[in-house]
Amino acid sequence: VSTQSTGTRTLPTLSRSISTYPHLKIDIPSSKVYHVQLNRPEKRNAITLEMWYEIGRAFDELSETPDCRAIILSGSGKMFTAGIDLSAFMQVVPKQPDSAHKSLSILSVVKKLQDSFTAVEKCKKPVIAAIHGACIGGGVDLICGADIRLMSSECYIQVKEVDIGIVADVGTIQRLPKIVGNQGLVNEYCLTARKIHSDEAARVGIVSRVLVDQAALMDEAVAMAAAIAAKSPVAVQGTKSNLVFSRDHSVQQGLDRVALWNSAMLLGNDPMAAMSGGDFEDA
Repeated sequence: VSTQSTGTRTLPTLSRSISTYPHLKIDIPSSKVYHVQLNRPEKRNAITLEMWYEIGRAFDELSETPDCRAIILSGSGKMFTAGIDLSAFMQVVPKQPDSAHKSLSILSVVKKLQDSFTAVEKCKKPVIAAIHGACIGGGVDLICGADIRLMSSECYIQVKEVDIGIVADVGTIQRLPKIVGNQGLVNEYCLTARKIHSDEAARVGIVSRVLVDQAALMDEAVAMAAAIAAKSPVAVQGTKSNLVFSRDHSVQQGLDRVALWNSAMLLGNDPMAAMSGGDFEDA
């Protein structure tokens, strides 16, 4: 990884062939830390179908990028995202005259949209969502796939779908109850579409930390990601994988899986390197 001077600190720059995404900006704010930024600030980062698919492809790619050990997900401009771009509705509804064929086409598109956001959760590398301004509708689905969520104090989130006549269908309904641990409260959020401000988001566990402003938010996200990136990638990726698995399975199933995992991973070099303060190979 090469470096560039910003006047205040020296930042690594992309030194390998990372794909270019028209609606995303990807950089490296710290060694082994990649930053994926939703990049339609003039449209409040409203998510078009093209942008939706780019998010999935980007996280699939970074999952297999060895020198990426942690990822920050944020939005450029005044807010994280205003949610789905309404122009996407016109692309989702097919032109076939038969209702059954229309339904099959819509089902196919929705499954692809789900897969794109699930790519955040399935990414081997931990993902920290740094949320500022507002995170609305589909943005909530997106951040629910992240491993850690941080928020600036002025920010709010809003499960907005009922206000535009649809059901949240790409992750919020399935993941948010497990994040919050309170089904009734999530029901309220989804059925009323009321705003959830930063103090409440922290109190109920949607976010783990609230920072005073966007600058402090990004500083904290980079510091946290850098701390993760300094650890054994084998241990970090294994911990994420087993956390996600255990969330959706019984305690015994989780114990059985992590036992099998460590029966292989404990034979590697990373435990000794961790205890001796040595370096870790990328993974």
